[in-house]
Amino acid sequence: MPTDTSSGRVRVHCFSLSIDGFGAGPDQTLEQPLGVGGGTLHEWFFPTRTFRQMTGEDGGSTGVDDAFAVRGFEGVGAWILGRNMFGPIRGDWPDGAWKGWWGDTPPYHCPVFVLTHHARAPLVMEGGTTFHFVTDGIHSALRQAREAAAGKDVRIGGGVATVQQYLRERLIDELHLAIAPTLLGSGERLFAGLDPVQLGYHCVEHVTTPSALHVVLRRGE
Repeated sequence: MPTDTSSGRVRVHCFSLSIDGFGAGPDQTLEQPLGVGGGTLHEWFFPTRTFRQMTGEDGGSTGVDDAFAVRGFEGVGAWILGRNMFGPIRGDWPDGAWKGWWGDTPPYHCPVFVLTHHARAPLVMEGGTTFHFVTDGIHSALRQAREAAAGKDVRIGGGVATVQQYLRERLIDELHLAIAPTLLGSGERLFAGLDPVQLGYHCVEHVTTPSALHVVLRRGE
């Protein structure tokens, strides 16, 4: 199913992978939300000014890594997240206590559509973020996100399973992957069972820094 480019792009940005293609480590828990070893995938991102601003800190690097981080937020009018990206809770929502990993002021500053099998009322946060919980699948989430984005881009924030679902449906226009110089050996492999060439992707940009190889893939017509 082709994307509707008149309504802005659907893109993945700042998605970190290991050299062996894993986007998260095994055994994700509340204490290790990225799985065992998963934190090493994002060591390019943590020192940047963008990340430090997101966590309420000053300073940070302003080089190539930060430039890619900044691009990830430019022109984005709505996000789509898998439930794991919102929180570690499984099954029915026991209460409204869990409000995401980022505290009272999440870094999205626009509507965020969370894929889940369990209904929950919208959650309005500080700074312009509202979490909407979508129970009727990825196409519904994208339709709602496009409407909310009002012509801006929709960013698919992950995790791996969510990106895979949108890739299989040929709904993602562009992916920025940050390949970290580390091996995980196991976990969630982004391109498992997928053929990016057959899906129509080609590399349009690649830049190497000491912390990551930044690759931008774009889907042709």
